[in-house]
Amino acid sequence: MNTLSSSILSKTIPAGGKWSGRISRGKRLTFTALEEGANVSILFYNANDTAERYNMSDTLKAQHTAHLTKGNVLMSDNGQVLASIIEDSLGWHDTISGYATRRLIAEKYGKTTYQEQRNDWYRSGEENFTIELFRNGLTSRDLVPVVNLFSKVFCDEEGNMHFVSGHAQKGDTVMLRTEMDVMLILSNTPNPLDTSSTYPSVPIELSISDAEPVQEEDVCLNHRPENRRAFENTWDDVLLNKGGIL
Repeated sequence: MNTLSSSILSKTIPAGGKWSGRISRGKRLTFTALEEGANVSILFYNANDTAERYNMSDTLKAQHTAHLTKGNVLMSDNGQVLASIIEDSLGWHDTISGYATRRLIAEKYGKTTYQEQRNDWYRSGEENFTIELFRNGLTSRDLVPVVNLFSKVFCDEEGNMHFVSGHAQKGDTVMLRTEMDVMLILSNTPNPLDTSSTYPSVPIELSISDAEPVQEEDVCLNHRPENRRAFENTWDDVLLNKGGIL
């Protein structure tokens, strides 16, 4: 049996759902849109030191981009690689529009409460992230800018942000590889710039399996010189703190 293609964990995250977990280095995370118009907001933290987490500005500045796709990496505020994007059917994932707040969800889609709608109430990224952070020993003060997988947001020449409707189709996938032990927190809630007048209801599948080791010709390693330096920082940290062979 080929263990590299065997799923360690497979979960369907319903619309409005959330999830968090600690994932070891060298795993492949496959996110699949099960319907059109998906958006899942994700955060990464160093599982062994949660003070180190995804840094949006360093990630974008170092790779000369405002969005992420295959070849890009998610850098930490310590100049290391948390995860890299090894496959992508879309070519564009939003990094700049953030997550939906409770106030925004109520204003766009109507006010709902758990007491009245039970599990059909409209959740926000703000609430989902706060709950999952608390479950992992953190607080809302540890919330940082997110990556919105499956969404496309671009800026025009005046600096106005525009959401592209229908960017993600059913079956679109993006695969990430963990480059250190990470804590992943995700929220399957609407992009704050989504133009839909009804609360999006698009489930997401997350599958976790073993990844192939990083090779010298790896697209993420060689995307930019800054990527290679970040990988080297990560490898040094692994050797110093865990020992063994990379």
